Amino acid sequence: MNILFVITRADAIGGAQVHVKDLAIALQKDRHKVLILTGQQGVFNEDLREAGIESIPCEFLRKQINPFLDGKSLRYILHIISEFRPDLIAAHSSKTGILGRLASKMSQIPCVFTAHGWSFTTGIPQPNRTIYRVLEKATAFLADKIICVSEHDRSIGIKAGMDSAKLLTVHNGMKDITPNLMANPVGGQPIKVAMIARFDRQKDHATLIEAFQDLNAELILIGDGPSMLKTQKQVEKLNMAKKVQFLGFRQDIAQILAEVQIFTLISNWEGLPCTIIEAMRAGLPVVASDVGGVKEIVIDSQTGYVIPRGDAIALHQKLAYLIENESARTSMGILARQKYESELTFKHMYERTLAVYEQVVADRANAIAIK
Repeated sequence: MNILFVITRADAIGGAQVHVKDLAIALQKDRHKVLILTGQQGVFNEDLREAGIESIPCEFLRKQINPFLDGKSLRYILHIISEFRPDLIAAHSSKTGILGRLASKMSQIPCVFTAHGWSFTTGIPQPNRTIYRVLEKATAFLADKIICVSEHDRSIGIKAGMDSAKLLTVHNGMKDITPNLMANPVGGQPIKVAMIARFDRQKDHATLIEAFQDLNAELILIGDGPSMLKTQKQVEKLNMAKKVQFLGFRQDIAQILAEVQIFTLISNWEGLPCTIIEAMRAGLPVVASDVGGVKEIVIDSQTGYVIPRGDAIALHQKLAYLIENESARTSMGILARQKYESELTFKHMYERTLAVYEQVVADRANAIAIK
């Protein structure tokens, strides 16, 4: 197959970008031809180039809604379709999910849209939440299939009025690590707690810092973004500079996780976070906000703890318990790794996703043959 991926952002590498890159590498190894169309040129394009994956940036494609630029982006996508001649359009993220489906309709090329968390889920600010709810519902029928990364997201789509037959769930999956990169939840002193997240309004670093004030541990924050300075000022104001490290954007995530004892992800909304899967893969207990599909992979009181969104008191209690209890960290880390191996490997995700791609292409070809 010739597969054209379209994804909005190339200025950052998050879960959706890792997902697309890993899929593209595997598809290319299986002798499929892959091209990735991204938004404005960024670090993701360089990352793809180093991985041997061809990508093309679109200078008009931005995250924000802009009818004029979005129209130009759609024309550019159609231009790439005419040159690349894909058998399938694989659209990722909300903006390109909508543009990709429109391009699919206009070019008569089948499309699979992967929703990495709906842009109208609880926690997303207005008016974007309402705008995207209307747009997603209006364009859902244009996709041959819509892959949701969690059952939670699938149920949201159905409640929004989308055709349940088009919606299916494929949990995210991550490639495995070598044994030397497994974490040691026992660790030494101080206990290290890590969070990998971009500093923006989706993530709730403020609640984490508040909860961490009197904990006997070290907090390691990995990521960059527009609200990083605000978080640094909060840390300074609370006299926590000696116990909080800001590592910025890093690509050696597996190496960092191998050196910590607890992982946390405190968010306002999510789809199915790849960073949690990376932590479970390393054998770490996880404390995360109850948003998106988090409860489908973090089993409360078994592989970690799921806390209410924005609840600093509950977060403090669960982190304090794990920091003080070596046996709990160890047992939860073992169960987290077992959960990863049984359900969340890249092989699980790739085989299910490829089957969807192949079925969609075959169904479209059969429909054309009948006509």
